[in-house]
Amino acid sequence: MDNRANLTEYVHAIVQTFLRAGVEDVVISPGSRSTPLAYAFSQTTAFNTYMQVDERSAGFFALGMAKAKQSPVLLLCTSGTAAANYFPSIVEANYARIPLIVLTADRPHELREVGAPQAIDQVQLYGNHVKWSVDFPLADGYKETIPFVERHTGRAVTMAKAAPMGPIHINIPFREPLLLDFDYVVQPSPYQQSTPGSIVASQASIKWVEEMIVNTNKGFIIVGELSGNFSKQDFWRFAKSIQWPILADALSQLRSEVPEECQHLLIDQYDALLKSENFKKAVHPALVIRFGAQPVSKPLSLFLKECRPECYIVIDEDPLFRDSLGVVTHHIQSIPQVFWNEELHGQNNETLTIWTQANDIATLHVKRYLNEQQDEGAYAGRLFYHLPDGSDLISGSSMPIRDVDTFFNQTTKDIAIFANRGTNGIDGVVSTAFGIQQARKRPATLLIGDISFLHDSNGLLASRFHDTDLTIVVMNNDGGGIFSYLPQSKEETYFEKLFGTPTGLTFDSIATMYQAEYFAVDSMDAFEHALTTPKHKDLRIIEVKTNRQENVLAHRRLWSAITEELDQKWNN
Repeated sequence: MDNRANLTEYVHAIVQTFLRAGVEDVVISPGSRSTPLAYAFSQTTAFNTYMQVDERSAGFFALGMAKAKQSPVLLLCTSGTAAANYFPSIVEANYARIPLIVLTADRPHELREVGAPQAIDQVQLYGNHVKWSVDFPLADGYKETIPFVERHTGRAVTMAKAAPMGPIHINIPFREPLLLDFDYVVQPSPYQQSTPGSIVASQASIKWVEEMIVNTNKGFIIVGELSGNFSKQDFWRFAKSIQWPILADALSQLRSEVPEECQHLLIDQYDALLKSENFKKAVHPALVIRFGAQPVSKPLSLFLKECRPECYIVIDEDPLFRDSLGVVTHHIQSIPQVFWNEELHGQNNETLTIWTQANDIATLHVKRYLNEQQDEGAYAGRLFYHLPDGSDLISGSSMPIRDVDTFFNQTTKDIAIFANRGTNGIDGVVSTAFGIQQARKRPATLLIGDISFLHDSNGLLASRFHDTDLTIVVMNNDGGGIFSYLPQSKEETYFEKLFGTPTGLTFDSIATMYQAEYFAVDSMDAFEHALTTPKHKDLRIIEVKTNRQENVLAHRRLWSAITEELDQKWNN
């Protein structure tokens, strides 16, 4: 074979192995050194190829797709700093357990560390932030090279999908010339695929947990963001059988499509409830079981740290289980579904009525607040009310996700909620939203702050390459709103410069640049009009002007009102 034939066989071996392993999507950023793989993916019609010229945005776009699908998505870029721009999304994928597979094209070995242009040290570039990294050989025509790259490609997919899921890095050097033989006929390979298994608890562990539930009359279940796909119906049958309070994080996907017979079990106001000292004493648990990640709520974290339950069981696929509070007493490495026994019946839970009554009290306060206020929380609540059945909500970090936690109450609608909570960063959120919408192919709404929106405004480039159905609601309080809730806000001399960071910017020009529908909103009536006006373009930006100081005061008044009523009711 000549060089072109060797290169063609080599890249198609990689592409076909991904295809046999069930990988369907690849996000490509243009560049010269990655030309052979870009050609091969584009020529293989079974692949869905997506373009994004900004590598940092491309990384988060792919992250959003993989998060939504819970299956591997490929990222492809050229050599040099292009690969470094993937780093933020890889870090998020690592801590959020998202199966990204990163393909970085590289210079051949003789051009590494000798001053060649667009050449950096890409071997092990992402360090411990990927589950596995491999540096491929060149397409040299050696008879063992193709079997090597096929099997390592298969290993990459299996590693990405194996619990806990996470990112993989394959560094692939190419020597010029970089062109392929487009008449090449793909040859069948003796290697087919690698299939990951599931991590399932032993029957002894399952029985022990069931016995703990049956023999305990004061406890609750926490459900955070879960990895992989699961059946809500299976979970609610389990919850109905045990009749325990379910503290469901907004990202658990359990606040939507809630069965009527289980609505009293779902506690969606626990963040506000756990600000009350008297209430916390009334629901002090003997047993807590958590499925998934630790929820967003800080009051819940503080409560668990204060009460230190005698038995706190975490079901987590990772032996390095998540326990930032240092209060977990038992970890069982397993997928959660095997514990959802719908035939389980135990003692009456003494705290269920207390949780339910308190949740009803807080819900009434929230409804009153939403009808009376015009701050970010009230705008968020109005947005959630108008979300259509069969749609998705993506939340930014900082205040947006906290407003989701407070104001997105349980519903029978089919609304999935997503956010980047692996490392809680404000970067890449716009691109993540585009990726999620692209994967799920249904209407999506992004709730985001002004600084986070500016941080990833390049993410809007995705709308120039792909069809979308995305509404972006920007809460523009002219700065970093979350800092106004923190002790730093009391140091007025330095606060605005170092933390508030006002920019004075509005986003009408950005909307014009990307030919998006645009609404500037400064009242609830105007917001209602923007939400109910039929869309005429596939991208809509609604900019809501808010005031940071008024927002803080309104939130604190709500929490104080709830706390006061709870403290009076459980004043023992």
